[in-house]
Amino acid sequence: MTPQTRTRWVIALLMLFVAINFADKSIIGLAAAPMMKELGLSATEYGTIASSFYLLFSISAVVFGFLGNRFSAKWMLVALAVIWSAAQLPILVPAAGFAVLLITRVLLGAGEGPGIPLGMHVAFSWVEERKRGFTAALLTVGSGLGVIIGAPLLNAAIAAWGWRSAFGILGAIGLLWAIAWVIVGGDGPFATTAAKSARVAPAATDEPRVPYRRLLTSGTWLGTMFSGFTVYWGLALAIAFLPLYLGQAGFSGTALGFVVTVPAYISIVFMLVGGWLSQRLLRRGLSRHLAQGVLGGAFALVAGISMLLITRVDAPILLLPFVALAFGIGNSQTPLSQAAVADVTPTRQRGATLGIWYAIVSVASVVSPLLTGVLVDAAPTPVEGYARAFDIAGLLMVLGGLTAMLVVRPDRDAARHGLRRAVARPTPVA
Repeated sequence: MTPQTRTRWVIALLMLFVAINFADKSIIGLAAAPMMKELGLSATEYGTIASSFYLLFSISAVVFGFLGNRFSAKWMLVALAVIWSAAQLPILVPAAGFAVLLITRVLLGAGEGPGIPLGMHVAFSWVEERKRGFTAALLTVGSGLGVIIGAPLLNAAIAAWGWRSAFGILGAIGLLWAIAWVIVGGDGPFATTAAKSARVAPAATDEPRVPYRRLLTSGTWLGTMFSGFTVYWGLALAIAFLPLYLGQAGFSGTALGFVVTVPAYISIVFMLVGGWLSQRLLRRGLSRHLAQGVLGGAFALVAGISMLLITRVDAPILLLPFVALAFGIGNSQTPLSQAAVADVTPTRQRGATLGIWYAIVSVASVVSPLLTGVLVDAAPTPVEGYARAFDIAGLLMVLGGLTAMLVVRPDRDAARHGLRRAVARPTPVA
């Protein structure tokens, strides 16, 4: 296998890794209605289960982020995939109820918290710096594929074999991925972990070590973190409650299964377009402020405005475009933010910085489902509760998008951190 071929296989497997990660998150929403009916759960109890996924999510993301700085990620990713599977399979037991769901979702979150930042860290070790934005977009596309491919299949499994079967299917898929990664995966030629010290990238050998307090207080890190926090707030809302809300809005059966996947299609299109456009802007010599901060912030801004409009239209057919944009385009900001964070961070500190970024961003996913459940239970009608939850999410994303457009300036912050590779601007292309 040539180096180029192996790189393509590794990126493809990492895309699948993200797809499984996102399907594991999403299954709780797809199974919500039959699960709540069988177990007699209130919206608040269901929101508690959905939020419990993120209880250890952030902590494990930070821990594995620092470990990713020092050790090869090959076996770390295998361990995460095995944890995912171990957390899903107990739900197959018919007696498993609220307590088992709560415990297994906490375990699943502990295993999945480090997944995306560690996957990004590994992916960046296989590509040159200028390709990071598009590579990050490709991996994030996996989240959309997890819905587009997973939602119809898992819905069919739920209809045929019951809601518990979907958890078992995902557990088996996680184990199959781990086997494939053992065969093909590993750290790339641009890795700088201790385990790969003999193959340290030349551009990284003379990079300074920057105190984490400086890295984590730069405008780029803070701006992408806040914007990402608001996007993940809306994403967690979609994962936990979008199928239930659409059911209240008049969608059911096949129509519901289709509408749930539409944001994923929009997400994939805009992630690929955003990654390509960002890379093209950089090749033409334009700033990372424009290519990452302004572009990513604009995605979040459009998502927020669309979120505010969702509950202000009556006809279900008019609802579809706003649902698609609100829950689809915002996530297109994420790969640009992760590329921006990588661009202002020394390579040997990148794993920890991405892990901390993802950990704080993911706190939104703890609060959003729980607050939504409380709002729905407290409102005179479920629809009014969803309207309040969507307004909060929309306003947050508008603020996050504007913040990113103003303060995310990777070129300036990389120069302040003494990173030569970021100070050298690309040669403009005619």
